Amino acid sequence: MPELFNVLVIVAVVALIVSRQFSARRVGDGKRWWILPLVLSVVALRGDGALDDRHVALSAVMLCAGLVVGLVTGAGWGWTARLWQGPDASVLSRGTRATALVWAGGITLRLALAACAVLLGVHQGTAALLIPLAALLFARGGVLALRSRDLRAQYGVTGGLLADDAPPAARRASKGCV
Repeated sequence: MPELFNVLVIVAVVALIVSRQFSARRVGDGKRWWILPLVLSVVALRGDGALDDRHVALSAVMLCAGLVVGLVTGAGWGWTARLWQGPDASVLSRGTRATALVWAGGITLRLALAACAVLLGVHQGTAALLIPLAALLFARGGVLALRSRDLRAQYGVTGGLLADDAPPAARRASKGCV
């Protein structure tokens, strides 16, 4: 029963993350994007359930496949998000229709992996769900950090403020997208 509760909590967190992607959010300065994935990984690896004791090889393959799906979904999420410079020179992000398609594809692939695990008799614990989620958030954070760094460099944004020699396009960037 605790396993079901953990799965429901993970599903609720993922639903919250997905729903929040379609409103404008400030992209951080790129220094701490890796902390949440690291915490999720540590929590996942401290508990049991990453590998099934009865099917170690198959569960390792399933875990690796989940990691790949998480990394690809996270990278796709980061690349399909719209980035722009806000009026206060901060970088903002919002999901697009392409982001929704990436999420739908990622969830579909993750469900297909879970179905394969069930059909093969491989037990996947909470850790087997948290580790790919950490990979997803790591990939998304990394891509957004790179893209926001490039946007800041392109428009001369330093420390949240426009540099003195920022091009005029920097002032119009809040209406455009990168």
